[in-house]
Amino acid sequence: MAQVKRIRRKVDGIILLDKPHGFTSNAALQKVRWLLNAEKAGHTGSLDPLATGVLPLCFGEATKFSQYLLDADKGYETVAQLGVTTTTGDAEGDVIERRPVTVGRAEIEALLPRFRGEIKQIPPMYSALKKDGQPLYKLARAGEVVEREARSVTIARLELLACEGEQARLAVDCSKGTYIRTLVEDLGQLLGCGAHVAELRRTKAGPFDLTRTVTLEELEAAHAEGGNEALDRFLLPADSGLLDWPLLQFSEHSAFYWLQGQPVRAPEAPKFGMVRVQDHNGRFIGIGEVSDDGRIAPRRLIYTGA
Repeated sequence: MAQVKRIRRKVDGIILLDKPHGFTSNAALQKVRWLLNAEKAGHTGSLDPLATGVLPLCFGEATKFSQYLLDADKGYETVAQLGVTTTTGDAEGDVIERRPVTVGRAEIEALLPRFRGEIKQIPPMYSALKKDGQPLYKLARAGEVVEREARSVTIARLELLACEGEQARLAVDCSKGTYIRTLVEDLGQLLGCGAHVAELRRTKAGPFDLTRTVTLEELEAAHAEGGNEALDRFLLPADSGLLDWPLLQFSEHSAFYWLQGQPVRAPEAPKFGMVRVQDHNGRFIGIGEVSDDGRIAPRRLIYTGA
């Protein structure tokens, strides 16, 4: 007997998940997508299975803007386990070496300024970056180590929150592409005892923080009580990740032509950069970029219908 194909719902918006420990970002996304029975879904950058915290999940029209959340700054709290280095730079790897820890708060705080501002990082072998089409983590699992080019990242904030025994808790605000595992490993190397990430929690992603997140258990409970539609109340608007962008509201005439892909003029437009656009009814209809002639060129559109 042929299996009946599940008809998925058209769902638009963002669910701000507090990703649980042990889930890959994609596994968390697929679980929430199933609970919503959503047609189209995507996440905004991977968190390691070890990590928990802020993971914006985009559905429907919101997936058009996921790249901008992927590019956004992030915030983390991490626990560095001093005295132990591992193959992966975190607690999931095999132990490479153990060394005595003879440093404390003063020594750690003295080194933190070296990591603030724009720094260079060599990405870890256990990462999703690719070499000749192969993810580095696959090469690492096969025992291969390849040369990786150092990349510039920016650490806007790096603070020691606590230092107890052989563990140090750090707060980090950083640019996209920053590897907290590499940061902790590099700190451990300078301390002379080595270190790895024992815990990692993402506290911020772009404009989102932990105060607005929902847990997988809460979503499952809502689903058990009211089915797929019961999860709709957790959806944030599709443009909620772009609220720090300038907002323009077009007239009915301008919105019509803009949605046909034509640049239009807007008196209140900034001189340059990206903008959010609403139609005359206040509905979000996409994002645009101010061109050299002052018109707003459409970049990603949302068709709201009548």
